[in-house]
Amino acid sequence: MPPAVPLLALGLFAMVTSEFLVGGLMPQMAEDLETTVTRIGHLITAFAVAMSLGGPVSALAVVRLRADRALLVLFGVFFAGNTLAALADSYATMMAARIITGAASGGFFGVAVSTASRLVPPHMRGRAIGVTLQGVMVGTLLGLPLSTFLGGQFGWRAAFAAVGVLTLLVAVVTALYLPRLEPAGPGTGRGDGAGLREPRLWARMATSTLIIGATFSAFSYFTPILTEVTGFSREVVPLLLLGYGAATVVGTTVVGRLAASRAISVIVVGLALNTMFLTCFALFADLPLPVLVAMAGIGLVGITLNPAMATRVQRMGGTGTMVNTVHTSFITLGVVVGSWAGGVGIEAFGLRAPLWIGVALALAALLAMTPAVLAARRSPALRRSDGAVPPDRGDGAVPAPGAPTARRAAPGGNAPELTREA
Repeated sequence: MPPAVPLLALGLFAMVTSEFLVGGLMPQMAEDLETTVTRIGHLITAFAVAMSLGGPVSALAVVRLRADRALLVLFGVFFAGNTLAALADSYATMMAARIITGAASGGFFGVAVSTASRLVPPHMRGRAIGVTLQGVMVGTLLGLPLSTFLGGQFGWRAAFAAVGVLTLLVAVVTALYLPRLEPAGPGTGRGDGAGLREPRLWARMATSTLIIGATFSAFSYFTPILTEVTGFSREVVPLLLLGYGAATVVGTTVVGRLAASRAISVIVVGLALNTMFLTCFALFADLPLPVLVAMAGIGLVGITLNPAMATRVQRMGGTGTMVNTVHTSFITLGVVVGSWAGGVGIEAFGLRAPLWIGVALALAALLAMTPAVLAARRSPALRRSDGAVPPDRGDGAVPAPGAPTARRAAPGGNAPELTREA
């Protein structure tokens, strides 16, 4: 694995840590900015919405730049927004800072996944994406406890300042060691963004929204469920969340290794298991042992399906920046939809409702995967490879004559890219 891939993970770690800072600093920020905790909570939603809607705009602004330069520009925008957050003296200023950092994060996510895919041969793309996304998982694991610690020791502004310093350090190392990849173009399989004209690609992305929404409907409300339904003390819950985060790190590693050769199978099996664990959690939410097992299971097979989802999208849309950024928007939309639906469910039916909503979303995602499974059963070639490299032309379709199958060296001596058969 090229050392540049873990560098991309570090960049994502910095940005995801910033995303979760607010969650551990709400009381302090509300007091200092003279607003309510509820309005501070809206800063989390604003970041996610900006990431979803502003990410493609940010990526489009840098799509013609060399990959290392595009990442540095996005690092710069993110650093500026994070600095504005650290210096904010009003709620309006903080909201603007969160929108800026969210949009930069969305663009960075897409560029990072695209770059990781281009740094390795096609058969290693799933693993490279998995390593890159470990930055997201570790950021999710450590972001909240780190922000709570730093905020308690040095104030909430120090937490944002620490993320700013980390961003600068990672940006410098990235500038020094990331290979000079030219902008994604025809050599990435379909031309950057050209695959977005394919309706089936949008269907794959929508499936990703359902997959992520299923987990975040439950995850967003783990704390109140664990304390008010299961009966764990508030002091124990952070440790349980750390355990959940550790499970996501393990799960992402495993999925990343399997994604290139078994993307469809990994997604379907993962969804089936997630449905089972969410159902177990909902049925036995008042019993500590089943809850612990269910949380660990959701951590292993929930958002950890990201590498398989990204691989499946890239097989149809290519590895270009715009495809990966738009897919990131669909993933982030899953976070927003899942959290929103879970909250609505709590108001109507109580604290177990988000878990049942997660079950419903997971079942909807399984239903959306049915055409891919049926196509794989009909196609001997796809059944042997389960959608592995070379890319398919649709769910289960055997590559047509002239489809990208052979390899050639990418410009500048980078990882092999797809070319066309004679």
